[in-house]
Amino acid sequence: MFFETIHKVNVIKMKKTGIILSLTAFVLAVIALWVNVTNQNKPVRYVYENGSVGLHQVQLEASTWPDFTYVAEHAIKAVVHVKVVRQGRASSSSPSFLDFFFGYESPQQPPRAQIGSGSGVIISQDGYIVTNNHVIERADEVQVTLENNRSFTAKVVGSDAATDIALLKIEAEGLPFLRFGDSDALRLGQWVLAIGNPYDLTSTITAGIVSAKGRGGLSYDPGKIESFIQTDAAVNAGNSGGALVTVAGDLVGINTAIASRTGSFAGYSFAVPSSIAQKVVEDIKMHGSVQRALLGVSMQGLTDELAKENNIKQLKGTFIAEVVPGGAADKAGVKAGDVLLYINGVEVNSGNAVQEQINRYHPNDKVNLRILRDGKELNLSAILQARPNDSEAQRGEEGASAVMGARLEPISDALKEKLNIRAGLEVVSLTDGGRLQKAGVEKGFVITHLNQTAVGNLRELESILIRSQRSQRRGLLIEGKYPDGTTSYYAIPL
Repeated sequence: MFFETIHKVNVIKMKKTGIILSLTAFVLAVIALWVNVTNQNKPVRYVYENGSVGLHQVQLEASTWPDFTYVAEHAIKAVVHVKVVRQGRASSSSPSFLDFFFGYESPQQPPRAQIGSGSGVIISQDGYIVTNNHVIERADEVQVTLENNRSFTAKVVGSDAATDIALLKIEAEGLPFLRFGDSDALRLGQWVLAIGNPYDLTSTITAGIVSAKGRGGLSYDPGKIESFIQTDAAVNAGNSGGALVTVAGDLVGINTAIASRTGSFAGYSFAVPSSIAQKVVEDIKMHGSVQRALLGVSMQGLTDELAKENNIKQLKGTFIAEVVPGGAADKAGVKAGDVLLYINGVEVNSGNAVQEQINRYHPNDKVNLRILRDGKELNLSAILQARPNDSEAQRGEEGASAVMGARLEPISDALKEKLNIRAGLEVVSLTDGGRLQKAGVEKGFVITHLNQTAVGNLRELESILIRSQRSQRRGLLIEGKYPDGTTSYYAIPL
């Protein structure tokens, strides 16, 4: 009887224990489910060293993020292969003694066509395509092949060497296209995809992150406007003019250059941001050329040494080294020694950043400037001025004249045909005692090459001169022809 009672008591205790455990498990499951549901829409909290709290909404599934399939399948249809043909010119060998004694004619070398390639991005359903200026420069023929292998002959609507952007047009309708996104909204570390045709490997996609923004200093040409997006997405020859897109498929850049000692991708690629490319494209479509505005200042990056010399307390903004008299900044009240902090509320901490912001506007646009002067911040308003259409040519002519000692002009089509050359600069007049005159160059001479680099306009000549001076070359090798067809070479000191 006693053992029977104990047995009943143990059974009752076991049942109670089982019920309690079941209830506990149920309650814990409900709590876990509630916490999971509650936290799905709850922002992740980041606490920084200074005690401030940053909130960032996060709703990601670790198993599917980042997912590039959407952008890969859609954006790739709007990226095209651009093939350019530059026709060669027939050339004949130098006359031999057989020509004089027997009347033989030296055989002409058959012309050789130069073929290049790159990429482009369709930006409208009716066939407008953006690419790089250097892809189509001096092209006699441009062929565009779509992702579905349809081919078209493209027309060059316009181009801009300063930003390395060009606009093409093909006669087609209903094409897939990409819309320009907001490159300003890009964040360091954000995923991006580069789409193009490297080494003629059509429709190639690579992925990387935004490594830096506002990158400049890649070119020695002071006329270039550089504020690149730097990424580590693999880009090689043939990618130029291709798309840089976000995972949402927004076109935020046009792939343009790489930094490499070998000529192949070495971890650094650069794209013209959409903020610049879109404005250039719109100007070309509307005006036929870029309507570029000027602020009228010379700038320097603000370094610790420069800040100490000018009693500037904070390393923020861009130092104004010089103000052009009568320019937009001068009329607004900007002075040399000021520090430019913001343009229309956008922080500018380098000359590249200032260039990028000003390049977004047109002549006569009003911009608000926030500057630092004598430790105090001031707000000023400037009306941007127009750059004359021939200002680049004038600037190039002035720079070339100072070094060469001559007035130079691009040759006519008739002279090109007569001399059987693609381009050149004619010596229209010589400065007494100038370098060209001292070297023996005569009026009418046509410069075709400078330091073995072809030259066809004043801007190219100026760029070659600048590179030569910066590389500390001691002289220049000039190659060209006289109107009678005689080829001559000259060397002048720098």
